Amino acid sequence: MPLGLVENFRTALKYRGGVRGLLEHMYANGDFPFKVGTYMGCDAHGNRYYENRTDYPIGQHRWVEPADIHNFDSSMVPPEWHGWMTSMNDATPTTEPEYIDEMKKRIHPSAPSDAPYDHNVGYQNEYFNFNGMHNQSQIRSRGYGIGNSIVGLPPFAPDAFYTQPGSPYNPAFIRKFQYEGDLDEAKGGGRPYKNELWKKRLMTAAEKDAAENPPDGVDMVASAGKLSPREEAILARGGTLPGK
Repeated sequence: MPLGLVENFRTALKYRGGVRGLLEHMYANGDFPFKVGTYMGCDAHGNRYYENRTDYPIGQHRWVEPADIHNFDSSMVPPEWHGWMTSMNDATPTTEPEYIDEMKKRIHPSAPSDAPYDHNVGYQNEYFNFNGMHNQSQIRSRGYGIGNSIVGLPPFAPDAFYTQPGSPYNPAFIRKFQYEGDLDEAKGGGRPYKNELWKKRLMTAAEKDAAENPPDGVDMVASAGKLSPREEAILARGGTLPGK
C-alpha cells in the first residue's frame, strides 16, 4: 500500500508537470491529481478530456479537467463532448466527421430519396461558446444597464437567453413609452402624464376642484380634448367617465 501510494505520487508529479501542477489539481479536485489517462482533445474553452479504459470502470473511464478551475460547472461541457463523456458515442468531436463517413458505408437505401442529407444526423447549427457557457440562459444582465461581470457580459449588452414572441422581455414586443398628454400643454409642456392616475397626482388642488365641480353648461368630455384609448373603450360600452 505505501509503495503504491508513492508510485502514484511519482506518476502524478510527472503527469502534472511538477509540484505546482499537482497542487493546482489537488485544489480543483482530489481525484484528478492521481488520475491519469489518454488525452482525447479539448473544446473551444480549453477544457481537456481524458480516457482510461484499463484502470477505471465504465462510468469513470472518461473525465474532463476544466480550463478555469475557479469557475466551472457541468454546463460548461459542450454538447458534442457531453455525448462522448456519457458514452452515448465513442467518437470524439474531432473524429466525428470520419466516424459518420464510415457509418454511412453501412447504409443500404431501400428506395430513392430526395433528402438533402445522406445520413440521419441531419442539419446541425454551429455551437456557440460565450466564455465557456453553452447554456444561453446564463448570459443575462444582473440589473438594468449594469451587465454581468461574473459571465463577462458588458453593460447595456443584450441578454442572450431566448424569449418567446409576445413576451414583455422580447425586444420586438416591448411597447414604446408614450405620454397621453401634458397638463401644461398650453404653456409649452412641463407636466406630462401617461395615464389618468398619474394626471391626478400632478394636478393642483385648484385643478382637482375645477375638474370635480365644473361650471354649469360646460361639457367636460368635450373640453378634455383627445380621450385616451381606455376612456374611449369605456364610452363605447355605454359607461361614464368619473369626474367628467
